[in-house]
Amino acid sequence: MYLSHLLIAVGSDPDRPRPGRLWIRNLYRVHQRLCMAFPSASRTYDDTDFLRPFNPDDFDSGQVHVTRGTDAGFLFRIDSLPGGRVVVLVQSAVKPDWDYAFHNAGYILAAPPESKPFDPRFERGQALRFRLLANPTRKIDTKSGPDGRRRHGKRVPAPTGQLDEWLTRRAGSAGFSIAKDSITIQPAYIYVHKTRDGDGQRLRSARYDGILKVTDPASFKESIVRGIGPGKAFGFGLLSVAPVPAEAT
Repeated sequence: MYLSHLLIAVGSDPDRPRPGRLWIRNLYRVHQRLCMAFPSASRTYDDTDFLRPFNPDDFDSGQVHVTRGTDAGFLFRIDSLPGGRVVVLVQSAVKPDWDYAFHNAGYILAAPPESKPFDPRFERGQALRFRLLANPTRKIDTKSGPDGRRRHGKRVPAPTGQLDEWLTRRAGSAGFSIAKDSITIQPAYIYVHKTRDGDGQRLRSARYDGILKVTDPASFKESIVRGIGPGKAFGFGLLSVAPVPAEAT
């Protein structure tokens, strides 16, 4: 896998154009542009300078519209940094071509993208700092039909008071455990729109920061690869981990 950092030019002067800031506000456009980092061979051969308009068929749909794994797909998250800066983190199965993706939109970036191989190894009992921006939801009105088959109900946002329970339930099957007193949760909602004037949708958002302990290395690695929870096309699900500082152990 590969891990990329895209520093976005959000600007600091409200009286001057800030296209990077406008770009990250539209998650449909963010996802679309990130997809462009995985062009098909025919696209790069026929359109070296990226002059043709965007066409989804010109980019590797296998990187997006499949179950994420070690050979296909990507996850991303938009993070705020000190000083008002913003970075887009991208974890991809294959090496992205950021030069091609931003060939006609370099003004969005504040610095050249950084990308490096990413192949983490984990041990049972290992403690790690983590961050996860998730779309916690639950299903209601789930019931069995006349034929006895269970019908899935409507998916609705998880209540604020149940956000910690949502992550605890997910952790059990994802190969890790968490101590509730080690976690901070920032609940919110985000709004996504395909077009400026079109109808959008409101999605539950929760950012989890804290310390976890690996209970099943294989399952945990799978969770890193595939992400956690729904809404991955809108920047949810990427589980980032780092060593715990010595003073915290």
